[in-house]
Formats: sequence, structure tokens, C-alpha cells
Amino acid sequence: MRRDIFQAIADPTRRAILALIALQAMTPNAIADNFNTTRQSVSKHLRVLTECELVKPQQQGREIYYSLEIEKMKEIDQWLNPFRKIWETRFDQLDQVLSTLKKQQNEN
Repeated sequence: MRRDIFQAIADPTRRAILALIALQAMTPNAIADNFNTTRQSVSKHLRVLTECELVKPQQQGREIYYSLEIEKMKEIDQWLNPFRKIWETRFDQLDQVLSTLKKQQNEN
């Protein structure tokens, strides 16, 4: 079953796994060492991430290393882009209001 990438990032543990392997490819045991959970639970999260194509398993000898599929992350970025523009506009407006208030305060 192919899952949606947003299902994958909806879970905080899976987001944390993505952040971990963004730095370097890791084995499931190395990933599990960073969480207060079982190796089996981490494997389930890795399966979801693999099904969503956010991570890629690679066999190296006896070990499997999981690495981030950065191209797939672009889908998330594209979805977020309109919201980013909205917030940037709002922050710019807030910046202008604060600047105006500061000028008024300095004049008094």
C-alpha cells in the first residue's frame, strides 16, 4: 500500500527519524538508540517512511542503512510554499507596524 507523504510527517517520531537521517544514513538499531522505544516500533516507522518514498534503504554488507530522499521532500516544500508566502507577508506587515510604533515612541 502506497501512503501519502503527509501521513508520514504527521507522526512526531517519523519527523524525528527524518531529521536524524538527514545528517547521515543510519541503521535501524542506530536510529532506535535515539528513542525510548523498541527496535520493532522504529522498524514500523521506517516501513511507513519507505512506503512514502521519503527514505531509501540500502544494503551494505549485513546492515541496511536508511537515507533521506531529499527530492521527495520537495513535495512537502511545494505544498508549504503558499503558506510560507502568507506568513512572510504577515510578518512584513507586523514589522511595519512595530517600526511605526517605535518611531512614534521615539518622537514622544
